[in-house]
Amino acid sequence: MRLRNIPSADNIIAENQYCIQNPENLRGSWHQVFQNENPVHIEIGMGKGNFILQLAQQNPHINYIGIEKYTSVLLRAVQKMESLVMPPVSVRFLCMNAENITEVFAPNEISRIYLNFSDPWPKKRHARRRLTSREFLHLYDQVLTENGTIEFKTDNKLLFDFSLEELPAAHWKLESWTDDLHHHDVLNKGNIMTEYEEKFSALGKPIYKFTASR
Repeated sequence: MRLRNIPSADNIIAENQYCIQNPENLRGSWHQVFQNENPVHIEIGMGKGNFILQLAQQNPHINYIGIEKYTSVLLRAVQKMESLVMPPVSVRFLCMNAENITEVFAPNEISRIYLNFSDPWPKKRHARRRLTSREFLHLYDQVLTENGTIEFKTDNKLLFDFSLEELPAAHWKLESWTDDLHHHDVLNKGNIMTEYEEKFSALGKPIYKFTASR
């Protein structure tokens, strides 16, 4: 799907109080941003922010950072945040590429990473770009805490199968998985749907999910 460019997005994000500029300067100091010692969870490719904002509202004792590389998409999350009567104080946004996370987060700084409906990059030559490739799993290993976890959801079976194969190759442990999330009594408990998830579910497509640990 082609993204619609919004000319004003760059300036709005640069001046918005919820969007962190030059995040590499905060590497190892994110607790100072939130002014607490609560765990930090990140969502990579957060889209319009529905998932992370609902999480933050339900879990006020966790800090959340949403990462999105497209300013025109991030703008929608900012607008959604500002439309709330009481925006959660535990949410910040970053406009950046996921491949740079080790420059922004220090070892043991992140407790959980959410990957929701990531770009499948279907061509084999682009496999390294998939957010569940062993290259990215290696990056996650460098910023997660000892007991840190990844939660991954997708509607794409080929991407899901690829991801399951990459986990052991990158020395990750599969904790749980399902090929039909919305009919899984345990994994679907408390599930928050993203915009894509709502769309695909309405079309009758199964949602795949796994959790993995270092």
